Amino acid sequence: MVLLFDRKQSISSPTLVPGQEAFERGESIQLTIGLVNNMPDSALKATERQFARLLSGAAGQARIDFHCFSLPSVRRSAAARAHIDKEYTDIADLGRLKIDGLIVTGAEPNGCALPQELLWRELTDIIDWAKTHTRSAIWSCLAAHAAVLHLDGIERHRLPAKCSGIQACTKIADDWLTRGLRGALKVPHSRLNEVRESDLVTHGYQVLTRSDAAGVDIFAKQFQSRFIFFQGHPEYDALSLQREYMRDLARYLAGAREDYPAIPTNYFDAATEAHLNAFEARASAERDPTLAAGLPGLSLRGDIAAGVAAHVILRNWLAFLGRRSG
Repeated sequence: MVLLFDRKQSISSPTLVPGQEAFERGESIQLTIGLVNNMPDSALKATERQFARLLSGAAGQARIDFHCFSLPSVRRSAAARAHIDKEYTDIADLGRLKIDGLIVTGAEPNGCALPQELLWRELTDIIDWAKTHTRSAIWSCLAAHAAVLHLDGIERHRLPAKCSGIQACTKIADDWLTRGLRGALKVPHSRLNEVRESDLVTHGYQVLTRSDAAGVDIFAKQFQSRFIFFQGHPEYDALSLQREYMRDLARYLAGAREDYPAIPTNYFDAATEAHLNAFEARASAERDPTLAAGLPGLSLRGDIAAGVAAHVILRNWLAFLGRRSG
């Protein structure tokens, strides 16, 4: 198994996903996978690592050329831009690479309607291109919401409170993508909006997994390319939600957001949740950026199963791409 970044740099073996049998035994299989990484600067490199490790763990005997891209309209710091300039492929070169499978991440929203987001035009161009130039494409979180709005006019709806935490999701349809998933899946979700199951079904989407608490999780629709949509973040590593929570908490303490961030559900252990609840009362009263230094170490629950669902899904996805490439 060989997994390469764009500039043919080998990456290390995965450490966050379990091992598995090869999805294909044919030595000749080679796939080109693209990742359009629109995540904010704080999660840019982590997202690269998460998907690279998952693909590495799922690839079996296949050879994967893994290319990272970024949309120019996503605002970046100088350091993030330098990293992208050095390590990423120019998005203008997407068409020449004969991409088999494409993964497009969400982005941190600016709070306006999707067509008013800075990345809207570029993102919808990618959606249109992927329909006929890939075998399958995965759309994550905000990218999923943008795709169904662009494709079928399905509007997202603002949630009463942010959906953040580990959600128990159940497989509700048999599909090659969900083959091997058993029992409740523990999937990280982190979003302010949702698309509703009734709207999706009306427009011909197949709902594959859902959560009683969080609604639709994974859904799909067949175009010339098989489009797969994640409302959650199965690729997140164990600490991703903690990093997001601490980022939101820092913004609140600095006065950059008005509402105090809710603790991710089913994520921290009981002692940590008690500490965080006590901290909220103090932080709400004093609101000083230096207070966060006084927080004790945060401990996660022992059963969050980071990456397990994503490992199975990505293995099945690569198997689909591998079969069709033969």
